[in-house]
Amino acid sequence: MIDEDTLLGSAVVANNAMNRERQLTGANSYAKELGFDPVDLLGENSAWLDLCCGSGRALIQAATRVRAAALVGVDLVDAFDPVPGGAPPELICAPLLSWTPNRTFDLITCVHGLHYVGDKLAALGRAASWLSPGGRLVADLDLSAIDTGEPTTRRLASRLRAAGFTYDARRRRISRTGPAVLNLPYVYLGADDRAGPNYTGQPAVRSHYRVA
Repeated sequence: MIDEDTLLGSAVVANNAMNRERQLTGANSYAKELGFDPVDLLGENSAWLDLCCGSGRALIQAATRVRAAALVGVDLVDAFDPVPGGAPPELICAPLLSWTPNRTFDLITCVHGLHYVGDKLAALGRAASWLSPGGRLVADLDLSAIDTGEPTTRRLASRLRAAGFTYDARRRRISRTGPAVLNLPYVYLGADDRAGPNYTGQPAVRSHYRVA
């Protein structure tokens, strides 16, 4: 297992195959991955935060369709598409576990990004705390990549549901409505960036915890 600082330098975490070419809508898109067009959830003066946004292409395209109060993308790698003039999204290069926004959001997405985060539960809790009242969080989360030391992932899934999250095991997707403070009885131990490919076919990070 490796710590968070070492993990940030891993070639697996800096995967350039995820979200670099993904559009807002179409065949390879957020709409296809999430099952909805993010713009459909954004009214005028609403705010969308896209974590692990890759090139930021989806946010740039959304800016042409909605007059939002804020469109913000965060990614570990500074490989953003050029942003045209006007009212562009804000694209920020920063580690997910150390960056903190100065506002809340009506929509927070993380499309396949948590696969590359060490402390996945901390990242999920941080994102949930940034929701506005009635705001929606949707993220891909593979519970099989989270080792809690328990025999199966059922206890973790049950605890997440008890905390107000909805987990779709078939799609490996977690969501919730409204802000939350996530307190789970797990202590983060470290991550393994040599766990191999996950269900997407891409190498991913396995996260290790123990029950407190």
